[in-house]
Amino acid sequence: MTVLDARALNRATLARQLLLDRADLPVLDAVSHLCGLQAQEPQEPFPGLWSRLRTFDPAELSDLLTGRRVVRTHLMRRTVHLVTADDVLAWRARHDGMLRQRVLGVYRHELDGVDPGELARAGRNVMADGEPRSMPELARAVVDRWPAAGPRPLGEMLVAALLPTVQLPPRGLWRTKAGVRYALISSWLGREVDPPATDGSDPVGQALVRRYLTAFGPAASADLRAWCGLAGLPAAVSALRGELVVFRDERGRELLDLPDAPRPDPDTPAPVRFLPAFDNAILGYHDRSRIIDDAHRHLSVAGERVVLVDGRVAATWTVEADTVLVHPLRRFSRTDRTTVAEEGHAMASFLSGGASDRVRIAASAA
Repeated sequence: MTVLDARALNRATLARQLLLDRADLPVLDAVSHLCGLQAQEPQEPFPGLWSRLRTFDPAELSDLLTGRRVVRTHLMRRTVHLVTADDVLAWRARHDGMLRQRVLGVYRHELDGVDPGELARAGRNVMADGEPRSMPELARAVVDRWPAAGPRPLGEMLVAALLPTVQLPPRGLWRTKAGVRYALISSWLGREVDPPATDGSDPVGQALVRRYLTAFGPAASADLRAWCGLAGLPAAVSALRGELVVFRDERGRELLDLPDAPRPDPDTPAPVRFLPAFDNAILGYHDRSRIIDDAHRHLSVAGERVVLVDGRVAATWTVEADTVLVHPLRRFSRTDRTTVAEEGHAMASFLSGGASDRVRIAASAA
């Protein structure tokens, strides 16, 4: 069986994630290809798409949000994701159980004795008028029935799990700050989410496997679980085995992939790329060593924006007074500093609307 080393997996990931070559894709198609972008930090999808698309106008993404073709919703891993309307309608029901368990993992004691069905019905009754509400507003409307639980646990369970909701614009629009208001998916998109299959099959799970491998493969089953948070996909993987190819990584793990998906030569040059906070190119795997060293793994869950040099996390970056500040995690060569500065100038110009292209690179780490 072919063994793929870390560099081969790195180049495959970069290719699937549109980070090896910027893609000539419409914004909607890019969001779909990537299976959504993690978006609990509302502005982060914008630099994420800028780093992946040859031409990216942030107004296009804002228009897709206001035009109800992409939405912000709790989905994979119970984190807020920016996904297409088609995908949230198709995928949401398949995530219901996981979303409930994740909320209970935080508020199990507070929600003890609260019947989920009753809470869901109470929440739907409140939202039946079609008016958007913040989570505190929704929670206050039902808390009298479950005073011991408290508003925060009730609100989290409702908006992140029991009620299929979306976060409405202007939240998530380009260079806009706004609070979070929720509406039911059925109200915002004009149709209910697709119901689960009733015949014991799992077509949505199989679609998730295919879509994940398209955007993240080759990958192990554990990587798939880490990305979506769903534990119940072994049957979907088994059903698809006949159409997948199998590799091993250097640790001996089985890696699954689509036969015709890109697996570039490991020596393919990788350009510098600036990634936003919580980018799924890193978080979408259980084994993140293909793109980030174990010593820096904590950065991926701490919300640090990172810079890829030769395809691997080599620095963090922030923005201060329209200046991109780069903090190397290892020693930069002269060429590294030049290429990072070039991409940083372009990122600074993008984020500032052309007002500044200032970059400052700190001294290299030892």
